[in-house]
Amino acid sequence: MAALCESFTLCGLGPSGGVGLGGGLLALEPGPDPDHVLLTDRGRTATLFKVSDQKPLGCWSVKHGQIITCPVVCNFETHEYIAVHDDKVLRIWKNKDINLDKVFKATLSADVYRIHSLPSGGPVVLFKGGGVRTLDVLLEAPQQEIENVISDEVIRWSEAFMEGQQPVLIFATEKDGDFFVYVQKLKMNSLHKYKLEQQELSKPLSFTAYMKNQIITLLCLCSNDSVYKVLIPLQQNTEEEEQILFKSLLLNLSVSGSVLKGTSFVVLDKDHVAVLGSLAVSGEEPKECLTIWNTKFQTLQTSKELPLGTSGQLWCYEEKFFFTHGKVLTVMMYKCETSSLAAAVGKLKDSQTPDVSSFVNWNTLGDEELVVSFQSQQSVALKSESRMTLRSKRNTVAKVQPDTVSVGQLLLNLKDASTTVFEDELRQLMSKAQTPDFQATIGCVITALVNRCKANPKYYPRNFLLQIVQTRDLSHSLCPDLMAIALEKKDVHLLQTCLQRFPDIPEEITYACLKVFLSISEAYLQRIDVNLESVICYIDMEFNNKEVKTEIVENGFNAELEQDIWDTKITKETHLTADGEFCPVGPQKAALLNAVLHSAYSETFLLPHLKNLPAQQAVLFLRYLYYLYVKCSEKINTALPGIRSPTINQIMDWMCLLLDAQFTVMVMLPEAKELLSNLHKFVRAQVRFYSELNKIEGSLRELQRLNHQKDSQTYSIEVLELI
Repeated sequence: MAALCESFTLCGLGPSGGVGLGGGLLALEPGPDPDHVLLTDRGRTATLFKVSDQKPLGCWSVKHGQIITCPVVCNFETHEYIAVHDDKVLRIWKNKDINLDKVFKATLSADVYRIHSLPSGGPVVLFKGGGVRTLDVLLEAPQQEIENVISDEVIRWSEAFMEGQQPVLIFATEKDGDFFVYVQKLKMNSLHKYKLEQQELSKPLSFTAYMKNQIITLLCLCSNDSVYKVLIPLQQNTEEEEQILFKSLLLNLSVSGSVLKGTSFVVLDKDHVAVLGSLAVSGEEPKECLTIWNTKFQTLQTSKELPLGTSGQLWCYEEKFFFTHGKVLTVMMYKCETSSLAAAVGKLKDSQTPDVSSFVNWNTLGDEELVVSFQSQQSVALKSESRMTLRSKRNTVAKVQPDTVSVGQLLLNLKDASTTVFEDELRQLMSKAQTPDFQATIGCVITALVNRCKANPKYYPRNFLLQIVQTRDLSHSLCPDLMAIALEKKDVHLLQTCLQRFPDIPEEITYACLKVFLSISEAYLQRIDVNLESVICYIDMEFNNKEVKTEIVENGFNAELEQDIWDTKITKETHLTADGEFCPVGPQKAALLNAVLHSAYSETFLLPHLKNLPAQQAVLFLRYLYYLYVKCSEKINTALPGIRSPTINQIMDWMCLLLDAQFTVMVMLPEAKELLSNLHKFVRAQVRFYSELNKIEGSLRELQRLNHQKDSQTYSIEVLELI
């Protein structure tokens, strides 16, 4: 028996990763370790993901104007990554490398079709002309001549296997409607060509293959809604140049009058295949869905409708499906059991609990699905707990069950309730004693509130949502639509609270918050309730304290004590800073920006978003960062007072990140010229000051050593002269 289990979103897709043929990803390959995958988009970027954490571990891009033309793969022996851009340029790099311009580069003499990486055989390079080389041989002479094996044929698919210690490559080509299959053993340098049996009104759409007992089983998904099987023995004694491969019907993709128009498929085990396609039912619109079929009994085991559409691509690693769904890459787990007739017709009793961890994507759950999700979670939890022998444990679970099941049912019953009743019932639900799945309950409550906001644009329970976020330990992944609806409503107080409390906010959302905060007018913010605890201790609320500002001591010294030309410049800079020391934004906007500065981010994924920040907003943000930088430098402890105030490291990191993203724009803007100049002078003065401190480091160490040598009870006066 086969079943589709929980699904979750791994990542969003770019503009080129939409639905339909020609969209989606260039490829998805296994990463260097279990639970890791490599995504290559149809552009310039490759990303390494840890699937269970749903987090990117690394991202690499080629320069603008270059395009990755071959899926990025991992060399499992060296843990290096290999890519080909612009058909002929080979790149090899490690995890620690950031800039692909500085990694190993080799220009090849022929266009590359694909690189296959084998766990124990190393990478194998297949060229568009049919030539094959191992990576080691290719790197010895990158410009070596590559033979053209196929003439006027186009490669449609390829795969690689290991036969003992020998790599074996198989690829299929097409010419004038005829399909050919090539099998090459690299170490023996033997190549066999076959012609695939041709059928009228039917042609192969997709291929997959596996090898067992020195026999390659090639499966073809054809346009007549069927899957065919072809057996190719590796041991060939005949000298015939071109043999005919005859196909045998493996599976007919039709059930109860419905036909599945498949686009791609994968083999799960000896009795099961998964097919992604469009299910056509007479009199109805075709629906895209993912299906699992039993080839032994010719039955459809399970299916999942995909209403947002797909790109027609399907990958399978470690009992997980990967496919595009709408504008995201979705991961769906599955299970396959040993085939039996009872299982094939759905009559096998479920005698054991599946060992599948539960993932709930609150972003996609509707009201009815909330009920099903809670019931399924509770069922797994109860079966797991039932293995315990303690009676007290069993009693505890039994008491929890009615409350847990009632959560989803309650939300379903409240779907059409009035606003007052709806919110009162949710408050009562949250006031109950915490249960083992209390966090899931809170996630359901927020999802229900957000769904009602989407259904009724005039409804927005601002105070209720704010209360939940302030009093509960939540995360963005538990309620992914919450910040999106807050951005839509421009609820800056809720966004500020989420930025302060959520540990896993995506960089895209962080950038969206920054853009909203910078765009809102000061007059509007003065009417909004914002938490000012991060700014109230260092921003002059009345802007009338000008006299103090002329006596700034920068990092422990006064510029007036110095006599040379550098110190003249420092004094001018100090007074310039004193004259323009007022915060460029109001206290409310400063508090919101501080929340952004405190949020966690990955520079690799935030930088592309910051490049889209409007020029005027970028200048304003840089002015505020410069203001904070000067404020931190007024005192020797380089720390701002207050609660949740930005640290000097956060300020510097954001300043560098913003300048990296907007440097070209900053240089061209007249209003940014003076700001960049002042920033440069101030940094230069601080560098000089710290270099002076470094000069006395040796003297201070010597003084410390002398003090340790003397009796602490002896009174003495010492003069240390610094030269």
